[in-house]
Amino acid sequence: MDESRIPVIVGVGQINDRPDSDANALNSLGLMKAALQAADREAGGGWLAKLDSLAVVAQLSFPELGDVSRPLADALGAAPRLCKQTPYPSGDSPVLLLNEAANRIAAGEIEVGAVAGGEALRTAARRIKTRADAPNAVREAAARGARPLRQRYGIVAPTDIYPLYENACRAAWGQSLAEGQHESAQIWSLFSQVAAANPDAWLRRALTPKDILTPSADNRPIAFPYTKLMVANASVNQGAAFIVASLAKAKAIGVRADQLVFVGAGAAAREPGDILARDRFDRSSSMGAALRNALAFNNLSSSDLDWVELYSCFPCIPKLARRIIDWPAERAATVFGGLTFGGGPVGNYMSHAVAAMVQKLRTGGRFGLLFANGGFATTNHAIVLSRDVPAVGPRDFNVQLEADAARGAAPALIEDYTGPGSIETYTVFYDRAGAPSRGVVIARTPDGARFICRVPGDDLETISFLTSGKHEPVGAHGEASPDSEGVSLWRCGNKCERK
Repeated sequence: MDESRIPVIVGVGQINDRPDSDANALNSLGLMKAALQAADREAGGGWLAKLDSLAVVAQLSFPELGDVSRPLADALGAAPRLCKQTPYPSGDSPVLLLNEAANRIAAGEIEVGAVAGGEALRTAARRIKTRADAPNAVREAAARGARPLRQRYGIVAPTDIYPLYENACRAAWGQSLAEGQHESAQIWSLFSQVAAANPDAWLRRALTPKDILTPSADNRPIAFPYTKLMVANASVNQGAAFIVASLAKAKAIGVRADQLVFVGAGAAAREPGDILARDRFDRSSSMGAALRNALAFNNLSSSDLDWVELYSCFPCIPKLARRIIDWPAERAATVFGGLTFGGGPVGNYMSHAVAAMVQKLRTGGRFGLLFANGGFATTNHAIVLSRDVPAVGPRDFNVQLEADAARGAAPALIEDYTGPGSIETYTVFYDRAGAPSRGVVIARTPDGARFICRVPGDDLETISFLTSGKHEPVGAHGEASPDSEGVSLWRCGNKCERK
């Protein structure tokens, strides 16, 4: 086998910036620089001057920086031929960039490539905390891409949309609310334990399932059925990076064999960008195609895996993913600590997961699976890392045709509907005091078309039906009617019995 075409990870670096003052804080570019310098040191030094490519995950914290890929190269004293930044921050970006770098090495296009990302949202938020109109960077970025109908009903940000998947999945799996919440809490408790033992994690405190489930001042409800301890924590200052090289280059420079982790084949597919144009909310054909093919391309089964990182912005994603690969809920689905505890630096979490997986494989085990998710359960990318030279090298990772073939037809969407319907999925949003502010119901007409409704926060009867756990709301019947502003309202309460 041609060792100049075999990609290996030679160095990884991470940084948590907890400055004593804002004046000493690093911005996103500074975090990326520090992480890459750490990766270079770990690989033995001298790699940055050898970079043929530098790929950067776009950041949100300091939008005035623009495309930081070339400034980052300049700051490092590097002169890569290929320099790029992703169009926007997305959770799958680090795995995509890793896969692209590995494929370029396999094609003989480059010998050394680096991937970096960093977010200083905690520092950015502190600098504007005195403003009454201080923006939510993640929500604002998401809202810019949301269609008017979604904006009208307030389902634009990840915290608005992933609960729709959670509630649909729970019903499809035949779980009660208590059973679904227990599974989430069990998975998240294991995440917290991994983070507690990881010096690179942002929050290092092991929590019990009861801690995760119990609402409190520090664990307020966000969007039903999620509390604060179940959602990604973007209030971090974190950077991570890794350096990929050909095996021949690594050997020539003298990197120890026990330092090298091989990059196997990956697979990627996506769902329609508009969530209201998807066929259903209780599965993802693109997630299934990405995960199954990543294993198949590497001639592996799930039983061969020693470690996994299943993306964890919200519980529904690792819960869906673990069912696809048959990963037990009793085994930790992370090597880094998850986006709540390890830290959720917007699009760059998986760079930390790559670094943690490399460190895990250096100490034991043979195979690790990295699964990344971006957007609103939109983009999916999985890849295998191993201690052994892969039997099959990097290849075209696009499995979109398979994902599309497995996807059903999306229902027709009616924007202004009045009449009877049944709940397809739903959520309820809460204010900072823990009181329900409003709900959203996605429903189907009797002939199967899809429509969307709002539940007023003061409709306590309907809110209670949706959140009490006494009955399963998915499939229950109700009525849509317009309010004075033309917004469709869902009326339910004691009329919501399943028929």
